[in-house]
Amino acid sequence: MAQALYRKWRSQTFEEVVGQEHVTTTLLNALREGRVAHAYLFAGPRGTGKTSTARILAKALNCTDEERQPCNRCSHCAAINEGRMLDLIEIDAASNNSVDDVRELRDKVGFQPSESRYKVYIIDEVHMLSASAFNALLKTLEEPPPYARFVLATTEPHRIPATVLSRCQRFDFRRIPISEIAAHLTRIAAEEGFAVQEAAVFAIARSAQGCMRDAVSLLDQMTSYGASESNGDSPAISLEQVQQVLGSVASATVADFVNAIADKDVSAGLQLIHDLLLLGASLNEFLAQVIEHLRGVMLMQMVGSGELLEDRDPDTIRTMQEQAKKIPNADTLRAIKRLSAAAGELKGGFQPQLPVELALVELIQGVPQPAPAASQAQLPEQPGTSAPDPPAKSPSTQVSKVHQGPGAEQAPRAEQAPEAPLDAEAMQELRGRWAEFLGTVRERCGMKEQASLRSIRDLAIGSDSVAIAFGKNQFAQNVISEARTKDAITGILAEFLGRQITLICQSGEKASIPLTRGQAVEESHANGPDPLVEYAVSELGAKVTDGQP
Repeated sequence: MAQALYRKWRSQTFEEVVGQEHVTTTLLNALREGRVAHAYLFAGPRGTGKTSTARILAKALNCTDEERQPCNRCSHCAAINEGRMLDLIEIDAASNNSVDDVRELRDKVGFQPSESRYKVYIIDEVHMLSASAFNALLKTLEEPPPYARFVLATTEPHRIPATVLSRCQRFDFRRIPISEIAAHLTRIAAEEGFAVQEAAVFAIARSAQGCMRDAVSLLDQMTSYGASESNGDSPAISLEQVQQVLGSVASATVADFVNAIADKDVSAGLQLIHDLLLLGASLNEFLAQVIEHLRGVMLMQMVGSGELLEDRDPDTIRTMQEQAKKIPNADTLRAIKRLSAAAGELKGGFQPQLPVELALVELIQGVPQPAPAASQAQLPEQPGTSAPDPPAKSPSTQVSKVHQGPGAEQAPRAEQAPEAPLDAEAMQELRGRWAEFLGTVRERCGMKEQASLRSIRDLAIGSDSVAIAFGKNQFAQNVISEARTKDAITGILAEFLGRQITLICQSGEKASIPLTRGQAVEESHANGPDPLVEYAVSELGAKVTDGQP
């Protein structure tokens, strides 16, 4: 059975590790000077060479060739390459993460190596160890036997306890640049004896997002796909074949979608999304391509040239240059943010394309604003003008403030208290930044909270309060009213408005800011005593409150 390409072409020496020279150079110098640390932490994204480098280090420590370490010829190197070295112990912490597993390791580390100079322990996905397991490992990491070396590998270094980090030398593996992945894939294709278009190589490299293992695996997949269409000849891989396998689309289609945004042509953009869906294209991959294209447009606007887009073909760079002149820079940034949010909202279902369509419409036509209530429609348009006087209160409104003893039922909210004056300038500012506000809520709270705020029917802002009306959507109101969520959204609103506020969640179609107790007393003094209220207080023993139970 043929061996998978990513295993066949796994790096066997430090020189073969692609894109991690800052790591391999340091390790080579440490080996030459005899200053290899007792414990290393290799951190970085998946598929960037962490485990391969750990195995190369294990070979170099035990290699018998003093001139070249590792030599890949001596018995120790051969044993490690063939997976039969007893003194190289690889542990998957994802499935061996208990304190008992670490205690077993700790007990066995005291035994001398069976056939080599060093026992090397490689613990992959070390962040999966339990807290007790980490504690059991600490002493061994700090003072291992002189013949033992540890390499811990992780994709989530922030989950490693500080006590463990302080006992290791840390190396951060980086995402591999597209140009270096493409060069490595070209070399593999030449050695394996199949032809591949340069554009196809770069398409594979871009889709891997810095992960060499993913890139080589996709190239392996493409050799089979190319062979099925080559009529027995050596497989040839084209850009069209890569796009079919990835579910991606041609760069011209991506450019057409960006042109629809630039020209504010909703119809053309929606038609393009519809056509892609019929063709079976991956919306996730399509959005990733559009965002990458818009990033190129942004770089053109910022830098003025394509020097940061060396992996792009000249035709695409010219298209980006033209679009950079058509689209305002602020619109480019807004499109990248909104489409990135839409990528996170993509799911299966009856209308999987809906998040993309909504993002397109919002980018071109703007975010639908909450419908203003009747009292808000009269607010002044320009900041600095005085707000209209609050409506005069009728006797029925005054009676709603009277409670006949503690057992009396509370009146409906609409009649509990008159409304306080609204801050027209703050309302206009928040509505203008509503999309940015929703994005911040999604980032800090989550999609459910963002979706609940999208459903509000009205918004009102007073001097120190923000009221949100949810109509009849009790579920959305309950989501936002939950204590932790309400505190978080209150903090976000305070940042946007530049002052401390209180968040009020209300039912109904109209949001209103109720008068505070001080405002109610001041207003009652200004209007004179109400006979009905006086009678209720003196004869019935009622209390005058601010509308709260």
